[in-house]
Amino acid sequence: MTDAKILVIDDNTAVLSTLKIVLKSVFRTVVAVSDPQLIPALISAADVDAVLLDMNFGSDKLDGQDGLFWLDRIMSRSGLDNPPAVVMITAFGDVGLAVTSLKKGALDFIQKPWDNNDLIRKLQEAIAKRDAIYAERQKNPAVAETEQQDAPSSLDEMEKLTIQRVLESSGRNLTTAAEKLGISRQTLYNKMKHHGIL
Repeated sequence: MTDAKILVIDDNTAVLSTLKIVLKSVFRTVVAVSDPQLIPALISAADVDAVLLDMNFGSDKLDGQDGLFWLDRIMSRSGLDNPPAVVMITAFGDVGLAVTSLKKGALDFIQKPWDNNDLIRKLQEAIAKRDAIYAERQKNPAVAETEQQDAPSSLDEMEKLTIQRVLESSGRNLTTAAEKLGISRQTLYNKMKHHGIL
C-alpha cells in the first residue's frame, strides 16, 4: 500500500464511489467529494499528496473551465510550498484541454472510462514527480524561481507531449489514440507528422 493521501473530486456520485473503491486498495487515505467548493479547506492542512480532479461539474458545463478554475486554485494556494500533484480526469478527450491543464500545472490527465491500472500508475507517477520537484527545490531554492527543466515551454510542445502520452497508453494504435483525444484519425496523423513523431 502506498503511504499517500488522495483527494478525488467529481460531481458524479457513481464515479466517486468507484474511484474510492479502486484507490483504497492502493493508497493509505482516499477522500472523495462531489463539491469542488470544499477543495480549499481539504488541502489547507498540506497533507494531500494528489488530487484527481474532474474537468466538468454540472451537466450544463462541458467545456472543462470548472476543472481549470479549480486547478488554478490548487496550484496557487498560499502557504503550500509543495502543492498536491494534480491529475485531471475528463469524459471528453480534448487535446486542447489536456494541453491547457498541463500548462497550468497538472502533471497528467486520464480519460473516462479509465483503465484502473493506468489510473493508479499515473497517480503514483504524479506523486513521485511532485516529490522529486519538491526535493530539488529544497536542495536548490533557485529551482523554484525557474521553470521545471522537463516542462514543455510552449503550447506546441505540450500538444506533442500529450499526443505522445496518449499514443503510448494506446499501444501506438492510431484509431484508439484518436478516439481518446476526441479527434479524427487523419487529424491525429497530421499532428504527428507536424511534431515529427510518426
